[in-house]
Amino acid sequence: MAVQDIMPTTWVGATAKQVARGVRRGDVSATQVVADHLDHIARADADLAAFRVLRGGEAITEAEKVDEEEDLANLPLAGVPVAVKENTPVAGLPTWNGSAAVRTPVAEADHEVVRRLRGAGAVILGVTRMPELGLWALTDDETAVTRNPWDTRRTPGGSSGGAAAAVAAGLVPMAHGNDGLGSIRIPAACCGLVGLKPGRGVIPSQLGADDWFGLAEHGVLTTTVADAAVGFSVLAGRRPEKLVPPQRLRVGVSLRSPVRGVSPDAPNRDAVAAAGRLLAAAGHDTVPADPVYPTRLGLQGIATWFAAAAADVRASGVDRRSLQQRSRRHVALGEWAQRRGYVREADRAAWRVRSVGFFSDHSIDLLLTPALAAPPPEAAGWSSRSWRANMAANIRYAPFAAPWNIAGLPSIVVPVGRRPDGLPVAVQLIGPPGSELLLLGVAGQFELESPWPRHAPGYPRVGTGSPAVA
Repeated sequence: MAVQDIMPTTWVGATAKQVARGVRRGDVSATQVVADHLDHIARADADLAAFRVLRGGEAITEAEKVDEEEDLANLPLAGVPVAVKENTPVAGLPTWNGSAAVRTPVAEADHEVVRRLRGAGAVILGVTRMPELGLWALTDDETAVTRNPWDTRRTPGGSSGGAAAAVAAGLVPMAHGNDGLGSIRIPAACCGLVGLKPGRGVIPSQLGADDWFGLAEHGVLTTTVADAAVGFSVLAGRRPEKLVPPQRLRVGVSLRSPVRGVSPDAPNRDAVAAAGRLLAAAGHDTVPADPVYPTRLGLQGIATWFAAAAADVRASGVDRRSLQQRSRRHVALGEWAQRRGYVREADRAAWRVRSVGFFSDHSIDLLLTPALAAPPPEAAGWSSRSWRANMAANIRYAPFAAPWNIAGLPSIVVPVGRRPDGLPVAVQLIGPPGSELLLLGVAGQFELESPWPRHAPGYPRVGTGSPAVA
C-alpha cells in the first residue's frame, strides 16, 4: 500500500489544502475534521490562550451542513477549521476587540470576509485573542496572556497574536487576521508562519471607525504558501489560482530600519542574507536598495497609530476611562495629534507615491527586508504595564512592517530558519500594487528551497494517532 493511500487517524496537523481535498474526495467528513481539532484545542489551548471563545456545538452543526453539500467540488476550503480574529464580526458572537471595555453586542451578521470563508466551505471554530483595540504587538489582557508555542515564555506577537499561536500549534490549519501596522506579519514572524498583507482595496476592510485611516487589511496566517494562496483568493473573492514560479526577478535588499536608532540584530541580519541566497538559488538577482524613510514618516505613522485608536473609541461611544491605562494614553495622544493637525492624508499619500516609485527608480521587482529587529518580547501582563513600556517594546522589536501599511503596498513574511535560541526567524518581501501572487510565488520558491517546520516543536498534541499524511 502506498504511503499516500494510508488514511490518517487524525486530521490535526494537516494543511488546509489537505483537509479540503480529503473532504471533497470523501476520505473524511468535515464533521470528523472539526471534532478532531476541537479535541486538540481542549488539550492544548489551556497553555496558550489563543482562543477567546470556541463555537464547539455550532461548529459541529456547521460541519454537518458542509457534509450535506452537493457541490463540494467547488468549495476550496471544504471542511477546513478556521479561526477568526475577535475584532471581526461573527454572527451570534459579541465582537470583543481585545477587551471587555470595547466589546460590542452579539453580531447579527458575519463580516464580509467571514461570509466569504463560510462560502468557501470553511467552518469557524471560534475567535482568537488580540490586545485591546488591536493597538499592540503583544497579546494579553486581564483574563489571560497569549503565549508563543515555540517558547511559551515569549509573546506570539500582535495584534493577531491568538491567530498566530493557534496556527503554529496546529489548533487550526488557517486563521484569519488583519494588519493595520504589521498585525499579521509580526505574529507570523514570531511564530514561524506565512503571513500576507494584501495591498489596499484588494479585500473589503470595514474595520473600526475608518479602517485605521485606510491602513488596515484582512488576510490569513498559515503554515504553507499554498494555504496562504488559497486563503488570499477566498478573501479577495477570486477563484484560486495555481502559483507559477516567477522567472528571473531583480530584488532589492535593505537592512535599513524605518526607526532611527533601532537596527536589526544579528539573527535578523543573517536571515536576510539567507533569503538572498535562496533568491539566488531560485535564479533571481539581488541588489542593494535602501528606501529613504523620511523622519516625518515615522512621526506620521505614530500619530496615525494614536489617532486610529481615538477614532475607534469615539465611534464605539465607550468611556475612555474604562480602557487599559496604556490604551487611555494612546487615545488621548491621538486626540491631541488630530487637533494639532499631525494626522494628514497628504503625508500618507506622499509616502504612497514615493513607495510605488521606489520600485521603478531602482529597477527592482520586489524589496527584501528583515521582518523583525529583535526576538519576541516576554509573554507577560503588558496590558497592565505603562504606555511607555509598551511603546518601547513594540518599536524596538517590530519596526519594519508599518511603512507598507501607510503605502498601501502588499507584503509577505516568510520563515527562513531559526535564531540561536531556537525561535523562528523570518524576512519580509514587499511588492508594488497588485503583486500579491508574485510575492506568494517567491515565497513558494523559498519553501521549496528551504522548507520550514510547519508547527512549533511538540505540536500538534494529538494524543493517539498521527498527523494527516500529505
